[in-house]
Formats: sequence, C-alpha cells, structure tokens
Amino acid sequence: MSSQTNKFITFEGVDGAGKSTHLAWFADELRQRGPEVIVTREPGGTPLGEQLREILLNQTMNIGTEAMLMFAARLEHIEQVIKPALRAGKWVISDRFSDASFAYQGGGRGMDWNKLSQLEQWVHPDLQPDLTLIFDVPVEIARQRLANNVSLDRFEQEQSDFFERVRAGYHRRVQKNPQRYVVIDASQTPDIVKLKLKEIIVII
Repeated sequence: MSSQTNKFITFEGVDGAGKSTHLAWFADELRQRGPEVIVTREPGGTPLGEQLREILLNQTMNIGTEAMLMFAARLEHIEQVIKPALRAGKWVISDRFSDASFAYQGGGRGMDWNKLSQLEQWVHPDLQPDLTLIFDVPVEIARQRLANNVSLDRFEQEQSDFFERVRAGYHRRVQKNPQRYVVIDASQTPDIVKLKLKEIIVII
C-alpha cells in the first residue's frame, strides 16, 4: 500500500454490473489492512441526499431537473460526509459519484456534457476520486441480472438502448482521463472479479 494515508475511491457501472455487491467486500478487505473506511452512496449519503434519492429514483422529471438534483445531493454529500472523512484521515468508498451523472444523464439521457461539466466544476472544483473502478459488463448480462429483482426503480426499468448509451458514457469518461480509472470485466465470475480487486488493493 502506498504512503498516502487515505484515498477517495468510487465504484461505477451500469445497473446490474455487480458493483454494489463487490463494494462491501472490497471495503472489508481494505479494513483488514488497517485503514478506517467510510462506505457511502449516491444519490444519498446524507439525510437530505436520501430524500432526494427517493425522488430521483421514483418520480419522472425533466432531464435538467434530474441532473441538478443529482448534483444538489452530491454537494451535500461532499460537504457533510466525504470531505470531513478525508480530512479526518479516513478512506472513503462511494457507490457512484459524478461519473454516473455523465454516464446516465449525459450518455443515457443525452444531456449536453458541457452543462454537466459546469455543474461538476461548480459542485466539486477541487475534488476528484483518487481511483474509480468501473464494473463493465455487456448490457444483456446486466439485464439478466436485474430480471431477478422484484422491484426496479425508474432507471433500472429503462430499455437496453439506454444502458448501451450509459455504458458508452462511462467509456467516454475513461478515455478522457484514463489514469484515474480501472475497468473491470464484471461479466466474469464473482471469484475472478475478487481476485482482480485484491490485486488493486495491494497497489493502492
């Protein structure tokens, strides 16, 4: 493990990629090596953020409203959870961050990426994840995994072409700043994915 005392790590991927399952395991593995780890999520992470999450996942709205609510929840999340934890020397692992806005609102919904960049620059001009793990999986596999869910939110209910655009949005982000990302083939078995995550934990 590097000499830096703490890091901000984000997990990203289309719905059904398996990131949330692996996130809890990753955090536990990291804790076994000594760091204090905070696990959080977006949208959410704060009382206000969780209320906004309920609205965002369940109510239809204009794409601009959707994007601004996502970043409003994110601003609260940063100020109330992420920055205080990092200042206290804790590691922070978040299930989604701004990459998700570019992938879902930008790629999936077709929102102008320049507008999203302006929101990103306004909400967190001095903060980016130290590492982002993108769980990449063919859309048909992600859809099969979601088929087991009894209740799907309005994003999970989208059609395959939406998720193809989301997946392409993530890859566009990787191409722009490749040093921040590790793309993980999430179509592999959970055990193989965990082996890859163990390799990452050793070098971060």
